[in-house]
Amino acid sequence: MTASTAAAAPTGRLTTMERFKSDPTYQAFWLLRIAFTVAPILFGADKFADLLTNWDKYLAPWVNSIVPGTAHQAMYAVGVIEIAAGLSVLVKPRFGAYLVAAWLAGIIVNLLSLHSYYDVALRDFGLLLAALTLARLAKAFPGTDLIGRK
Repeated sequence: MTASTAAAAPTGRLTTMERFKSDPTYQAFWLLRIAFTVAPILFGADKFADLLTNWDKYLAPWVNSIVPGTAHQAMYAVGVIEIAAGLSVLVKPRFGAYLVAAWLAGIIVNLLSLHSYYDVALRDFGLLLAALTLARLAKAFPGTDLIGRK
């Protein structure tokens, strides 16, 4: 079965596992969904542990001046938002992927305004494009949400 015929095959004829084995677009959807569930949750959790890095250094001074509390406290809020974004991709990928993309856009603006970390901003732009791709793929696979579609 070719990629085009696998993608065009009616879902009623294939089990989920058969579809996963044969449909490259379905595989791509799940790879991105897993990545955008796990990564935000892990990065969000690390805002509380600071194992990967000192996250406070990535907060632009102008952002720090408009959020209440210290930069470190702001990173706690960022962690909560990132965990929520990851969970939203798990539960409702059509919504969650756009939420992650918007969050990444905000991170990119923050990093560019620091006039440093351009490499991280570029990486996050690639992730933003991947999140938008996930959102589009999620629309193509109805019934893959953990909660019902409306």
